[in-house]
Amino acid sequence: MKAEGWVFAGVAIYMLVMTPIYWLLSNDPTGTAALTLTFGLCALIGYYLFFTGRRLPPRPEDRKDAEIYEGAGDMGFFSPHSYWPLFVGLSVALGVVGLVVGWWLFIIAAAFVAVTICGFVFEYYRGVFEG
Repeated sequence: MKAEGWVFAGVAIYMLVMTPIYWLLSNDPTGTAALTLTFGLCALIGYYLFFTGRRLPPRPEDRKDAEIYEGAGDMGFFSPHSYWPLFVGLSVALGVVGLVVGWWLFIIAAAFVAVTICGFVFEYYRGVFEG
């Protein structure tokens, strides 16, 4: 996790340097607030990754003497043919449009979001799955 921590720490340092320069040159409070929040978020994530990385054993990616076979194996399960993320995204997009158009559309979209999230979460809990 050291590499990821350095990436976020580098972005945080960059934002720390660039935010005052942006503020002085533009006098834009909205952009300055956004850059300040970006600095805070990157610093928070970088600190978390460094903090967690010290307490975990080093991964093969973090060691110079690591061999390729040490990183082999399962990385997790990723659904190969699921349409649920598409429908979740479309229903959330409809909800955002509902915030602009009217509350009636937002309420309908919230129902779609609830149904599609349940379908996405419980996708492999129905019957016998044969993939």
